[in-house]
Amino acid sequence: MNLELMLPLFIYLVLVLGVGFWASRHRAEGNFVQEYFIGNRSMGGLVLAMTLVATYTSASSFIGGPGAAYKIGLGWVLLAMIQLPTVWLTLGVLGKKFAIIARRVNAVTINDMLWARYQSKAVVILGSVTIILAFIATMVVQFIGGARLLETATGLSYQQGLMLFASCVLLYTIIGGFRAVVMTDALQGIIMLIGTGALLAGILVAGDGLPNLIHQLREIDPKLVSPQGADDMLTQPFMLSFWILVCVGVVGLPHSALRCFGYRDSKALHRGILIGTVVSALLMFGMHLAGALGRAILPGMDSPDKIMPSLMMEVLPPWLAGVFLAAPMAAIMSTIDSQLIQASATLVKDLYLNYLSPKQEKLEVRIPRLSLLCTLILGTLVLLAALQPPEMIIWLNLLAFGGLQAVFLWPLVLGLYWSRANGPGALASMVSGIVSYGVLSQWGIKLAGLHAIVPSLTLALVVFITVSLLTAPPSREVRELFEQKY
Repeated sequence: MNLELMLPLFIYLVLVLGVGFWASRHRAEGNFVQEYFIGNRSMGGLVLAMTLVATYTSASSFIGGPGAAYKIGLGWVLLAMIQLPTVWLTLGVLGKKFAIIARRVNAVTINDMLWARYQSKAVVILGSVTIILAFIATMVVQFIGGARLLETATGLSYQQGLMLFASCVLLYTIIGGFRAVVMTDALQGIIMLIGTGALLAGILVAGDGLPNLIHQLREIDPKLVSPQGADDMLTQPFMLSFWILVCVGVVGLPHSALRCFGYRDSKALHRGILIGTVVSALLMFGMHLAGALGRAILPGMDSPDKIMPSLMMEVLPPWLAGVFLAAPMAAIMSTIDSQLIQASATLVKDLYLNYLSPKQEKLEVRIPRLSLLCTLILGTLVLLAALQPPEMIIWLNLLAFGGLQAVFLWPLVLGLYWSRANGPGALASMVSGIVSYGVLSQWGIKLAGLHAIVPSLTLALVVFITVSLLTAPPSREVRELFEQKY
């Protein structure tokens, strides 16, 4: 075991645990559900920006994305920049209106908003089941990424790395709740920025500058420096699909949309859009360029997912590599904690409180204990599932992302902006979206060469509009709530 690498990482893990313990002190200040699941809606602009960026920037972005760039080339770097406006889209489309309505109906979860809009138990139950299943799949990806990172960089076995990583992230999430999640996200966002910049600088120095690195890539395979990428993978249908999947469709990701509940005021929203867009651009460009140029530094990698930690070991001094090992670790942890806390909220708030809870006077004691227990059980299940990892984690992550988008994108967006949207239309859209996405993905069917998410979202939109127009409109009270000027 390399102690020079482990010491800075250990200090970082202790730091995030400290944030969790600090956040736990706020629980006594207010309602447990409001504090534990959305932090009493107190985020400022910097924290809002960093938590959105950190939540979206996951193992897929910091491990799988650079791995894909390593394999495909500079064309993947250009493709990755499609993700640039994700923060602007999420906060711009959902932000203000979402937050105001959420406060009026006292919404704590995405399904609270769906219930307020559609008044349909079926919509809430389907949404809850989708969130839990998809989040388990994506959290498995993050656990695998964290374990592989520690395995590659520190000499720990995969199982040892998995246990160390999982124990830390579970502990601070269980202890601190949403407030710990967003505060550690802010810390992790800063670390990701510093780490990405340092790694990219180290690669440029080790490779004798950008022109020489590009020349070496061309020597390995001329297509590594072409827009189409190695094996001409980046076709127009693929790029359109990727744009929908990782940019436009991100508005429909529940763990990103939930961030619109927790900011403090309009000033925080506007500042969050600006800071988040700049930080997202720097991270996406830096990490994917590092992965692509890494092919010239380490041309014989057996697993593309190991390129980021391997590059850190290769181009940085051991002690500095240990410091910046925390950058991809931060990216992974920031996504797990967000999904873990929301999956727990879905089980406790959307299902237990609404359909299974006993007499109301017992809830003050039951809910805190049940919330902590659900978070622990979900984390343990994900840990067990991560013991058998697939080869390239980016595809599993994108599969789960697409499923969430197929279910939630149109109910969230049309629910806010189309007065005629109703419960039957939302339910039909969710069912048609997830069924078509599952069928197309399972059988590898690509209509016109497009990823399954494009026809699935198209079908879900058509079904939503058609069914809504053919059935009764929403009640006057619902229309008044969602049509007010904000």
